[in-house]
Order: sequence, then structure tokens, then C-alpha cells
Amino acid sequence: MIISWNTTNQCNMYCKHCYRDAGVKASEELSTEEGKNLITEIKKAGFKIMIFSGGEPLMRPDIFELVEHAGKLGLRPVFGTNGTLITRDVARKLKELGVMGMGISLDSLDPTKHNELRCYPGGFEQAVQGMENCLHEKLPFQIHTTVMGWNKDEILDITDFAVEKGAVAHHFFFLVPTGRGANIETESLRAKEYEDTLTKIMEKQKHVAIELKPTCAPQFIRIAKEMGMELRFQRGCLAGTSYCIISPTGNVQPCAYLDLPIGNVKETPFSQLWAESEVFKNLRTLDYKGGCGTCKYKLACSGCRARAAFYNEGDYMAEEPWCLYHGRQGF
Repeated sequence: MIISWNTTNQCNMYCKHCYRDAGVKASEELSTEEGKNLITEIKKAGFKIMIFSGGEPLMRPDIFELVEHAGKLGLRPVFGTNGTLITRDVARKLKELGVMGMGISLDSLDPTKHNELRCYPGGFEQAVQGMENCLHEKLPFQIHTTVMGWNKDEILDITDFAVEKGAVAHHFFFLVPTGRGANIETESLRAKEYEDTLTKIMEKQKHVAIELKPTCAPQFIRIAKEMGMELRFQRGCLAGTSYCIISPTGNVQPCAYLDLPIGNVKETPFSQLWAESEVFKNLRTLDYKGGCGTCKYKLACSGCRARAAFYNEGDYMAEEPWCLYHGRQGF
């Protein structure tokens, strides 16, 4: 089980695809004490991996204290970061505190394109320097790439770059139009290019030693099975079943891209929300509609619930719209 806490809305970037609309620190963000209480509740609910994300988590002044608390409770702390603030001192401190890995965003090998997406001059160069600082301090890192129409043809080159730089994995985040990402919805891959891109990633996995993992593209599980591949991942979409996210102000929602707050940890203990939320209970039935409900890969894939909601007037149990397999099966 894995959980993500957007520790702050503050960010030194203003990315065009940001689901959190990050930039300025939000009012009423969780305090240090509230953050520690949340982390304790996360452990109580049975989660194992704790993602510290944002905004930019390294802009939160008490981030080391919060990470230390998570580690002492036996959680495995990891980060989602733009990488620009990872100095050698920061990497060393995080390593000492037991951080297991850093997910660093890189969306193009063309610095101009990466920096333009993130509205941050020098972002590419600083992210790569952050990777090198992690490597120097023996802090494992992986590269995170948001997949869109304009960069889909270079993502495997980024995989080669990840191998060259010493990354342990390359994760691909397929654009879901939420937050500022809704403004660039046309960059989302449609069914055929979606399927083709996932197939290319799975084929690439056969030739590289590092882990390749598509996110918000659960059909990769089905494609891998069709290709006779054995992956360590058993489920595609985990929203509300073994994953959820908490906003900087304490709102809990099934995933980063499904903007459906089901309660706030300032008012209700997280472990109670996780156990009793009707939205979570509904997601756990796997009682999907349309092609997702009748698909033989339903248990392994589940379709992207966030994408289903966006294209079906908020119905998160609806059919995933960009799955080519529906058409193949005559759904």
C-alpha cells in the first residue's frame, strides 16, 4: 500500500500540467504537529510507502522532521520532486534519514522544451544536477516523465538517459486533464497512440535493467500479459484500493487526478476515512460500467478512474475512454 501527501502547495515552478495548481503556499496547510499526526494515522491504516510530494516538498521548512517521523514509524519515505533543490547536502541528509528514493521529473531531453513546460529557466540543468547529487550521495533516484502528444516519441530516449545517469527506474505519467492539465487536454494520448506507446514501453523493458512503470495507464498490465511478460506489479489503477492522496490542507481523495475530496484529516482521523469512506468502498467493489465492467482484465487493470471521471461527467466508475481493448473485444 502506498500513499502520497502533497506536503505544500508552494513550488518554485509553475508547470502547465500541474494537477495541484501549485505555486503559492496554500492557507491552512497542515502544521508540523498535524503532519506528524497524519503520518501516524497513515501507519495505523496499514500503508507501507509514504510519498512526500507537493508542490515542491523540499520547500517545506520542516520536511526533514516529517521524514524522520515517518522513518521512525517504519514507513518507507520516498519523494516526488522537480529535483532543482537537491544539493549534495540535501541528498546526504535525506539519505541519513532513511529516504528510499527520489522521483525527479524530466519531460524532455531538450532543455528548452522541459523548461518551457515547467515555466522555469534552468529547470532541466538543475534537475540533472539533482540526479548527480543523489548519485554522489548514494541516494537512489528515478526519473518521472509526463507523457503527452508532443514528447511521446522521445520518452524511450529519456529511458536511455535514465540508464546513463544511474537511475534505478523510469516512470511514465500519462497526462490526465485535471488542475492546470485540463488546459492542455488536447495533449492527452488517444486510444491508438496510447496503446502503441504502452506497447513500446513494455518492449523496451525487455532490453533495459531498470524498472519501467507507466502510471495513469493501467492497461500496461494487460499489454505485458499479452506479451508474456512477468512484472512485479499486479494491479493497474490503485485509486481508493491501495492508494490515495492527501492535499496540503488535509483533504483526502482517491488519487492525485481524481479531484473528489472525501473528508479532511483535520476533522476526521485518516485511518477512519480510509476505512469508512463510501467513495473508497465503491471503488473497492470494482463494479465498473461499460467495457471496464465486462473486461476479462478488470481485476488486473481497472481502467484509469480519474480519466473515466473527467470524460463522463464525474462518474469515476464509468468506462475508461482511451482503451483500445474495448474496441477489439466489441464492447
